[in-house]
Amino acid sequence: VTWNTNELFIVSQLNSVLSFLAVFVQMFLAALSFVYFAKALSGSYMKSTITQLERRFDIPSYLIGIIDGSFEIGNLLVIAFVSYFGAKLHRPKIIAVGCLLMSFGTFLIAMPHFLIGSYKIETSVRPSVNSSNTLPPCSSGSTVAGCERDSSVSMWIYVFLGNVLRGIGETPVQPLGISYIDDYAQSENAALYIGCVQTISVIGPVFGYLLGSLCAKIYVDIGQVDMETVTITPGDARWVGAWWLGYIIAGAITLMSAIPFWFLPKSLPMPLDKHDTSCTPEQARFIKDSPKMEHKFRQEEPANLHQMAKDFVPALKSLLGNPVYILYLCVTIIQFNSLIGMVTYKPKYIEQHYGQSASKANFLMGMINIPAVALGMFTGGVAMKKYKLGIMGAAKFAFGTSLLGYFLSLFFLAMGCENSKVAGITVSYTGVESLSYQERSLFSDCNLGCLCSRREWDPVCGENGISYVSPCLAGCTSSTGSVFGNCRCLALADAQPGNLTATPGQCPRRDSCDKIFPYFLALSVLSSFIISLGGTPGFVLLVRRITHSHTLTGIPAPIYFGAIIDSTCLKWGYKTCGGRGACRIYNTSAYRIVYLGLTLGLRTVSFFLCILGFAILKRHIKQEEKSALTNGSAELEALKKEESNSIHCEQFILALDRNPDRETHL
Repeated sequence: VTWNTNELFIVSQLNSVLSFLAVFVQMFLAALSFVYFAKALSGSYMKSTITQLERRFDIPSYLIGIIDGSFEIGNLLVIAFVSYFGAKLHRPKIIAVGCLLMSFGTFLIAMPHFLIGSYKIETSVRPSVNSSNTLPPCSSGSTVAGCERDSSVSMWIYVFLGNVLRGIGETPVQPLGISYIDDYAQSENAALYIGCVQTISVIGPVFGYLLGSLCAKIYVDIGQVDMETVTITPGDARWVGAWWLGYIIAGAITLMSAIPFWFLPKSLPMPLDKHDTSCTPEQARFIKDSPKMEHKFRQEEPANLHQMAKDFVPALKSLLGNPVYILYLCVTIIQFNSLIGMVTYKPKYIEQHYGQSASKANFLMGMINIPAVALGMFTGGVAMKKYKLGIMGAAKFAFGTSLLGYFLSLFFLAMGCENSKVAGITVSYTGVESLSYQERSLFSDCNLGCLCSRREWDPVCGENGISYVSPCLAGCTSSTGSVFGNCRCLALADAQPGNLTATPGQCPRRDSCDKIFPYFLALSVLSSFIISLGGTPGFVLLVRRITHSHTLTGIPAPIYFGAIIDSTCLKWGYKTCGGRGACRIYNTSAYRIVYLGLTLGLRTVSFFLCILGFAILKRHIKQEEKSALTNGSAELEALKKEESNSIHCEQFILALDRNPDRETHL
């Protein structure tokens, strides 16, 4: 084949454009991966501080659910506008602005720590006046403390508003970032690139939970109080870690992630596999923003905001009138409800059900569970590229892995632990198992002579292996250092009472629970890996068919999950001036049933909808293929006319910019 000078020049220019395109796509991919890492780190750190925030602000789980769901409220406020208008504007710079908002919101969440006073540990042991000794736990004198209004009552509002701002800032990252890659990456590499981004976004939670584990070990008022005066340990239900420290670190990382996007171009040359075959290479659109490219065949038209607004409502009506979209919207809403509710309260479930500290629960989530998810999502992306799965193939693969993971998750229901033995709550003072939600059951003949408060939570562990709500309710009349003596209530549960002594803190869990916990972790890793195998194919399906329905799902899930978990609480803490605070101990069996049952129940409903969805999607794809075949025949006839070739190409290029399939809708 003989090449003339003009053709050689065109080939040379085309090769340089392709190299230029690959470099910028990879730069954008790296920047987007860093943003995904930063936002995932912040989001997972929020999940890891659930119990810390409950205890610090003395609020129940349903209110924590509202705070956690406020992120999706921020999403929902702007998602429709960002997705529709953002795709027509400078996408990298819009993402940069979003990163700045996320950073500011994260700093706002940490602000209450610097505005409120020191954390006051709830305890029934008070120092005596003008003495270094303490009053006897069981005292016949009045020990009613004065009411001091706590300034932290409404400070959780700052956390709520900061999380809303995080949600607003995060909104443009996913639709604009993924659509940018989908537009300018080679079609064969798009799925792999998306898999890489999703994998990085799952690595973020590893560091988020590890950061949560580290901060949970550090006392909340570190540097402000003498640590020798802190008598509780990280395993105590009253312990609050340095939750604010992690938000400052996460905010700084998010702020840095905004920098690269200010220097990335608005658009890139379209890859050859996304050009019309009737166009010659030199007619392809070149990048506008780069000063290195001298050949600009066409200037991009400025964004017409009035026309965008005019087209927005008809486009939205068309989208909501699509039965395929509506059905998959329902499926993904239910699936994400199950996923978000489960992930939000999983560290707390590990704490309450298996008796682990918040620090250890977060560490296990970060080092064991999350890596399995990352490996599964990356493996799913590689499998999709290797086997070249289409829309139906991706849907079937995601459904199959989710169904297998569902069956494995059923075994969690059998991995239960018994309730901790707490006198007056889970067992009677004589040691007989008897659940009670009534506070009057805390009193017995052995402590009636003491003026004990039924509202305080200052547990002690008796020599008989039973925990008592406070030294006073255990009937202890003396204390030496950290040991309480002459605890009369211990004798009721022991036929041959020995030393009637008790030590601070709850009694440890039984050995049988410690033996079950490793099996729980192993099954959790396996099920997470299998379910996440379908993560990337499912995500590609969402991007290409039904984008961003998950913003509707994250709002209610943590709220009603939290409310149902609250219904299993056996002993509530109380604020200084009255009012219910955070839960201190749960009914372990009921917690397991409602938490796992709700998670699995939602997924069961989604599977039935998926079966119907497959039938509709299959019919929809057949109609599209038939329509594409008809349109292809018409174009072939038009190409036979040499005069219309260039006109057709120009129309194609213009159509690329207006093609609604390239825009990210709701």
